[in-house]
Parts: sequence; structure tokens; C-alpha cells
Amino acid sequence: MKLASFRRANDIRVGIVGDDEQLFDLQAAAEQAGDAASLFASMQALIESGERGLDYARHLQARFAADPRFSCTLNDIVLLPPVPRPTLIRDFSVFPIHIRQAPVGMQKLAARIDGKPAPDITPADHVPAVYRNQPIYYRGNHLSVVGHGATVRWPRYSQYMDYELEFGIFLGKGGANIAAKDARDHIFGFSIFNDFSARDAQMTEMRSMLGPAKGKDFDTGNAIGPWIVTADEIPDPYSLQMAARVNGKTWSRGDSSGMLHSFEDMIAFASRDETLSPGEFFGSGTMGNGCGLEQDRYLEHGDVVELEVEKIGILRNTVVRQDQ
Repeated sequence: MKLASFRRANDIRVGIVGDDEQLFDLQAAAEQAGDAASLFASMQALIESGERGLDYARHLQARFAADPRFSCTLNDIVLLPPVPRPTLIRDFSVFPIHIRQAPVGMQKLAARIDGKPAPDITPADHVPAVYRNQPIYYRGNHLSVVGHGATVRWPRYSQYMDYELEFGIFLGKGGANIAAKDARDHIFGFSIFNDFSARDAQMTEMRSMLGPAKGKDFDTGNAIGPWIVTADEIPDPYSLQMAARVNGKTWSRGDSSGMLHSFEDMIAFASRDETLSPGEFFGSGTMGNGCGLEQDRYLEHGDVVELEVEKIGILRNTVVRQDQ
């Protein structure tokens, strides 16, 4: 299933997105059936209900799909982040091409800022051992998340704004010390993630060996969507085609193969002596060549950024300067 959080009038609802772009309102259908509407009070509530909630969602759709009272088109609503406030965001870095090329991009950006020619340097021919030995991640701001169609506000302290082509998982079950072989059962579903980055701020911060901070932490900086595709719909997330377009022109293209660590590995690592919670989001990190930094090109005011991931959909956002 494709599960979406959406706003219609003043209400925030949860629904199933059909292939015909019709959206089925689960809470309204449950209220009509007179049973268990609380399962669909929010996406977080549905995630925490587990298989019981998903099974009841399927039942309601089968029973009421033909009733126009419980369906609308995507044009009639505003899509929100699938989980408007994820329990936590952990963004990993597991794509080797990005790991090798990002430092070169930072050196070129430093030269650009200083008004110097881009240095003639090539990426390292290997990935540092630390990235191979364990999944590396940082925590993002889970209180600043926007969805499909939302405007991303360029932070005033930055001159170099960038997109990042990622996808990720929402946890359906929590727990501590989860074995990798059992971790698949903890994945509720998949979504697309655009980890917008203020690259000049990030460059300064990363020199301290600590961060990122304001390179990532600004209002509207985390875009997730357009919906969640439940885990049963994507049995193999490690061979998905991925692309990024800016104003309709392709800037990045690749796939999800070659990840140094699987989502199952990430879950096992993050849960070492730490209890994970349903509703947490784990980002994959940027696909190789999946950002402007790796290409020495950056976004401009008004750019429309589309990230597309096979079997999930398209996440679209517009970037605007606040000083225009």
C-alpha cells in the first residue's frame, strides 16, 4: 500500500493512495464502519498498530472503495510528510561514490568561495575504512520536516544551497539489540528523502570534526514523501532506479545498488544498547552523484527539485530565497 498523511480543509487525515491518484480516507471509512477509527488518527498511530492496522486498512478499502464519500483526488488535498513529526531522524552515509566525491566537492566549493579556480583533484580510489566497518550517521531535526509540494526556505546565512537524492525507511517496531537477520521485520515502509544542505555552512562546520549543524538544521530543511510504500511492496530495496531533476532537467541518475550497509545493518547498529522507537526514519544517505556538491553546481532561487525513486514515486519541492 501507499499510505499518505494529508490535509483537507482543517483536518489532518491518513489515507491510501491508489494507482489512479485517488486517495481513500481511512479514518472516515472507519468512522462509517463504527469501529477502530483511532487506528487512523495519525500515521504514527497506524504505524504503532502494526499488522492489525494494515489489515484493517485493507479491509476498509475493499469494503468502501467504490463509495465516493470516502475518496478524493490528490488535487483536492495537500500532502504532508508521511509522518509529520518522525520520532527521530538518523541519516546514514553508505553510498561509496558519494563518500569518495563529497570531499573533493568541498575543496572545489572552498575555492569558489575564495574566488580561485577549481583545484584539479580527483576523488580517492578507496572509501575510508570507518565507513566500511560500521554504518555512519548523524541525527537530523525531526521537528522540521516538510512534504511533497512544500516550499523549502533557503537559510539567510547561506549562499550555496544543495539537494541530496536519498530514500529511507520508517520503523514499524522498536526494540534494542536487534539482530540484522531480524531487522527486516522492523521496517514499516519506504519513502523518499531530500536532505537539503547549506553547503557553505556545512563546509565550515565539518572542519571542526563535529557536525553537521547549521549546514542541515534550518526550517523546512528535511523533505520526506510523497508517501510511505509499505515494506511488502518493495522486497528488494537495493536495486531501485533513482533520479534527481532540477526544473525538469536531470542532474543525477543512478540506483540504490552498492550500499555499503543495508537498512537491516543500520537497524542492528543503531539499536546496540539503544532502544529504537516506531516512527523513526533512517535515511540512506546520498546516492553517488546524487547532489550538486559532487558536480560543482548549486541551486538557485525558485528552482523546482524532483527526486524520483522507483516503486516509491516523486518528491517535488521548490527552493526559495527568503531575501528576494
